[in-house]
Amino acid sequence: MRSFQVVSFGKPLCEAVKATPTPSGSEVVVKITACGVCHSDVHLWEGYFDLGGGRKAPVGGGKPDYLPLTLGHEPAGEVIAVGPDAKGVKVGDRRVVYPWIGCGACSICKAGDEHVCNNGRVIGVNRDGGYADHVVVPHPRYLVDFPGVPEALAATYACSGITAYGALKRAGKLAPDQPLVIIGAGGVGFNGIRLAKAVTGQAPVVVDIDLGKKDAALSAGASAFIDANAPDAGKQIFGLTKGAWAVIDFVGSDKSSVLGFNALRRGGRMVIVGLFGGTFAVPVPLFPLKSATVMGSYVGSLAEFLELRDLVVSGALPPMPIKTRKLDEINAVMEEMVARKIVGRVVLTP
Repeated sequence: MRSFQVVSFGKPLCEAVKATPTPSGSEVVVKITACGVCHSDVHLWEGYFDLGGGRKAPVGGGKPDYLPLTLGHEPAGEVIAVGPDAKGVKVGDRRVVYPWIGCGACSICKAGDEHVCNNGRVIGVNRDGGYADHVVVPHPRYLVDFPGVPEALAATYACSGITAYGALKRAGKLAPDQPLVIIGAGGVGFNGIRLAKAVTGQAPVVVDIDLGKKDAALSAGASAFIDANAPDAGKQIFGLTKGAWAVIDFVGSDKSSVLGFNALRRGGRMVIVGLFGGTFAVPVPLFPLKSATVMGSYVGSLAEFLELRDLVVSGALPPMPIKTRKLDEINAVMEEMVARKIVGRVVLTP
């Protein structure tokens, strides 16, 4: 079994070779054929999340035994071995791995929200993931069939897709006079653009700093594209929307969050998804004066993942640009992610 691991934060991932795992109990071993590369992997590789003002939150709670770690939380592939207690799956099945696995015992998990469990066992985040040619999945319930969908595309729904879907669901179904604004047209944001009409009923106004993403965003379903660097970006948003009913911030920076909040009309809702970092600085009186709701959204539940699968399999979504790269190219891909040179999604193919 080959994998590429973070051994030291911010340093190139190192290749590791060890015995291919043997499953026990309800475990399943999946031979990986595709694993998406997510921008959140950059933060995990760097070792921290930027809280603004020079403050940093260490990944893994700063635990000294967090590394080495194999990143990759968008794996898909073929089942090659099952433990004696693994039911409902067999060798040869091809599945996408739902990675947001909780402890299974707390009230959060029992309510079906294990993706926000405080003691999660998340594949590629705090247990070895898909930057490898094999991965161990603790139970068959986390293996989801995407019939008729190419595995390189299907893999991206395990994080990019479910994160966008979960955020859009929190924005809710929108009436024709309730405009939607999406900030950020990167990998997750691009999925949000593709899903927006089907989930909310609205084609979004898209805002991004990269004009090179304009054509792709419009092709994916955006009603308009605004340059976030334009000095009058806020006025342009208001001119198109007369105030947004819902804003989804897939960037999550100090600038994007303020731009999004200022774009809201009274009674509007803002969903912050991105992890770019910084401080959300808004005058407190504006919250009651706008009667605004601001919430965070972290990926999505297993039930929502199954809803998303049904939507994807229906064929109702615009195409997603996918670039496949070899597993050995992961360090070059990470550099491109840091430089924000990627449109759509990069998928590793071991």
